[in-house]
Amino acid sequence: MAGVTTWVEEVDASGLLCPLPVLRARKRLKSMAPGTVLRLISTDPAALIDVPHFCNEAGHTLISTEDLENARAYLIRKS
Repeated sequence: MAGVTTWVEEVDASGLLCPLPVLRARKRLKSMAPGTVLRLISTDPAALIDVPHFCNEAGHTLISTEDLENARAYLIRKS
């Protein structure tokens, strides 16, 4: 399974609007060890812009985004 990234924490922010998905991700990332991966699930269309911006500003790495049935999943590696 080369290229598969596993996450250790998940935040389901489905149904929440900007800025709550990013705020929930930021709060969870604070308690995680550097290098670990968070999976954020969001239905907010603005998250497509907000999550990459947050990662860039905070120094985290946005590994990937994945379209789910009714949401989008973001894998974020803590800096």
